[in-house]
Amino acid sequence: MRIDEKIAQQRELVPVMYGKFDFSVAPERFTRELADESTLPRELSHKRAGLLADVERVELMRRYTMIGDSVADAYAALMPTYGARRLISMLEEACKRGVERVQDAPPELHAFIREMERVPEWLDMALVEEGARAQRNALAHVAPYAIRGAFFATFMNKYSALPMAITGTLSHQTAARRIRETATFFLTSVLPGALARSGEGFRAAAMVRLMHSMVRYNVLAHERGWDKRVYGVPIPQVDQMPAGLINVFLLSRDVLRQKRTSFTPAERAIVELSRYRCYLLGLPEELLAETPQGIVDMWNTRAATLRAGFDDATCGALVRATMQADLSVGDDFAARLQSRMERGFAKLFFVQNFANRDRAAAKRVGIDVSHLDFAVGLATALFLATQLRLFDWASHVPVVRDLADKHLVHKLIEQLGHYGHAEFASHAEAYRPVQRYGSNTPAAC
Repeated sequence: MRIDEKIAQQRELVPVMYGKFDFSVAPERFTRELADESTLPRELSHKRAGLLADVERVELMRRYTMIGDSVADAYAALMPTYGARRLISMLEEACKRGVERVQDAPPELHAFIREMERVPEWLDMALVEEGARAQRNALAHVAPYAIRGAFFATFMNKYSALPMAITGTLSHQTAARRIRETATFFLTSVLPGALARSGEGFRAAAMVRLMHSMVRYNVLAHERGWDKRVYGVPIPQVDQMPAGLINVFLLSRDVLRQKRTSFTPAERAIVELSRYRCYLLGLPEELLAETPQGIVDMWNTRAATLRAGFDDATCGALVRATMQADLSVGDDFAARLQSRMERGFAKLFFVQNFANRDRAAAKRVGIDVSHLDFAVGLATALFLATQLRLFDWASHVPVVRDLADKHLVHKLIEQLGHYGHAEFASHAEAYRPVQRYGSNTPAAC
């Protein structure tokens, strides 16, 4: 199906959400004008003209800015009939036992599951399993410390952050749960067999898609302070890229810096894992580049076409809620130490990546980084680097390779136990009243 047909089909499949959309007009968030400020990092600003000159790729970004997730959206739109809890339980049962085993399953659930079950022609599941094994080291050691920092990336732009702000999905009360749910998905996805049809990663991907669609439904169906001409489709497909592809983007950037044009077999396995994980989350194959240059260009074009915008009522509030979330996994000394290290690392990550290494700028949005925080963050980074190198070495030693992998699997399962059961629910009944978030005066971070 052509992209234009996918865009138009949304109005037919989910009229309650998309019936009033004028898909012929790109929203304010999308820009292809060189004079407009974008989210492309300053150090890459000299490349923006070249990125915008690629008409085909820029047009791809524009079109996928207009697309949500038709099958999951249609299922989420059944909330008034079934209720959120019932939709979640039916989806869980369909993932675990098969959709044909779900009593009175609506056609929308059948369509949702069938699309997820469709196997792309390029998929090599053996390579996916190899990539998962390769990623267990990073996920087991770094994810518990880095997941909070990863959330900041979405919240530094008002156009991509507004759905979470409007629905209250990341209020002070729910931020910790959302962060844990995201961590749960990525940790689960690298367990042995997790992304197979019967695996827990497959189920978790379906739950994440439903959660996103519930957010879209509650924004669009109830007109919750959402200006379609400014913000377009809530959580469009291009906004799925940062979380899903950050690891392969960084990998691809390193490959290009080494003057290489292709991945090694081990790197190719990691890319295959990430591409299939993103595919299960609903990302279209057109956005899932497979070469180092293609991945970097796709990522940077998304940044070059997303208009810059930071307002404190939206972005600042979400950043502060995320920073204040309690992610501790216990109350003993080890748990308290890990919590202190994690917060220090998150603050350091924010200063380095979102405040141009300026602590005063970070403080203006509520991230107060003391000298102790900075020292703890650096010590944590060193500790994590040591752990990664140790297990990377072990993975190349035949005698200990399997033992090391078993230890990593055990560590991941233990961490998942600390996070608890991930509900992946959007809790429509708990949403706060809508506020009108300003869009006139972006504040510089």
